[in-house]
Amino acid sequence: MKSYRKELWFEVPGRRAFINITPDVEGAIRESGIMEGFVLCNAMHITASVFINDDEAGLHDDYDKWLEKLAPHEPVSQYRHNVGEDNADAHMKRQIMGREVVVAITDGRLDFGTWERIFYGEFDGRRRKRVLVKIIGE
Repeated sequence: MKSYRKELWFEVPGRRAFINITPDVEGAIRESGIMEGFVLCNAMHITASVFINDDEAGLHDDYDKWLEKLAPHEPVSQYRHNVGEDNADAHMKRQIMGREVVVAITDGRLDFGTWERIFYGEFDGRRRKRVLVKIIGE
C-alpha cells in the first residue's frame, strides 16, 4: 500500500467563503499515482471545515444564511470565548459543517455520487489556513 500527503493553503480575504477544492484533490490523486484507495481531506484549523455537497451558488448562499442564524457573529459579546477574540461563531459553524471527508478512489478518480464536490468552508478568514489531503491505496 502507498500513501501520499499534500497540503492545500488558503487565505480568504473576507470572513466566510466556500471554495470548491475538488480540482485540487483530483490533482493530488493524479500526483499520487494511486488508483484504488481512499482520500482524506481534513481542515487543519478549528474555524474552517471540509464538506461534500453540490457546487451551486444558491445552496452556498443558503448555507451562509442558515449558519449565521444558528451561530450569529454579532454581537460578539454573546459568547464567552470572545474575551479578546471575535470568532466563537466560527468555531460553532465549523462544528456544524464538519472537520473532514473521506472519499473512495476507483480507477484513479474520486468515486462520487451525482453532483458531489469537496469544499473548503472558511468561517474566520483573513489569514492563511490549510487542508490536509492524505491518500492511501494502491
